[in-house]
Amino acid sequence: MELVVATSNPHKIEEIDAIFREIGLLGVRLLTLKEAAGDVVIPEPAETGSTFEANARIKAKAYAAALQRHCLADDSGLEVDVLGGEPGVISSHYCTDGREEGMPRAERDRRNNERLLKELEDVPLEAREARFVCVMAIAAWVGHAARVVLDVRGTCPGRIGLPGDVPRGEHGFGYDPLFLVPPDYTRASSELSMDEKNAISHRGEAARFLGQLLSAGVVSL
Repeated sequence: MELVVATSNPHKIEEIDAIFREIGLLGVRLLTLKEAAGDVVIPEPAETGSTFEANARIKAKAYAAALQRHCLADDSGLEVDVLGGEPGVISSHYCTDGREEGMPRAERDRRNNERLLKELEDVPLEAREARFVCVMAIAAWVGHAARVVLDVRGTCPGRIGLPGDVPRGEHGFGYDPLFLVPPDYTRASSELSMDEKNAISHRGEAARFLGQLLSAGVVSL
């Protein structure tokens, strides 16, 4: 059985494959877009949805239609309760209100973090509840059309630290240096080892849910 993962990042493939094996889901071969498409260039779909579910579905359907086979896509980001769920689907480009301006990843991360801390100015630590969210969707080519056949959501709860205490840590990226993890909220996500992070991550939880449903035969690849 083969499943195309809408990524060019082999590390994401390795992570999902390791989780599938961990839960006993064997016999599923994960392919990158490059492996599935060969020399054909597939345009990246515009992520116009207002939710993680909508964007994951948009991407899964677009790639399933282009390749005419089962495709897995994901969308992820950070939600902060006191900000009404922001930055949400614009997490990657929060500093520019969701606009892609081509700045280097490190600069974008820094500016996103600066804006988040500014938005939370004067908010006490106990009111800075937040979560990382990942939605994974699988779309299939059925009857000359692509349709979503499965989607799951994974979350990782935490809090955004106070200026002066965060940012910190040498691992991770994005909002990891600001994100304090339970149970005691003394460590930032960027201070966790890779194994520690994978055990609690939103992507890991979503992949486990997905693998369990595939193992149960909810979707046949």
